[in-house]
Amino acid sequence: MEAVAKLNNCPTSPRKMRLVVDLIRGERVEKALHILKFTNKEVAIRVEKLLLSAIKNWENKNEGARPEESELYVKTATVDGGRQLKRLRPAPQGRGYRIRKRSNHVTLVVDSKNQETQN
Repeated sequence: MEAVAKLNNCPTSPRKMRLVVDLIRGERVEKALHILKFTNKEVAIRVEKLLLSAIKNWENKNEGARPEESELYVKTATVDGGRQLKRLRPAPQGRGYRIRKRSNHVTLVVDSKNQETQN
């Protein structure tokens, strides 16, 4: 049975977040946590918290099951664009340059590989 965790309006551009999320897509949960721990990006901390939340959600759905025994893996991981804060920066000759402060939405789905034993 799969479990979902979502992170909405994370104040980082989606492009930067996708670099980290692409590293863990399809990996086993233990390996994904190690990858995130040693990734030298600021957003890796947020994705690590989100992955731990998804693991806890899976444990709540499957009471009595342990993630180590059931080969839990990251089934899907998506990053979508969130809201944009639009600001103006002063520019030469009285003009203004637009700054778009981007945010994103991340969705992680974890699932176990041996579903035959659960049914």
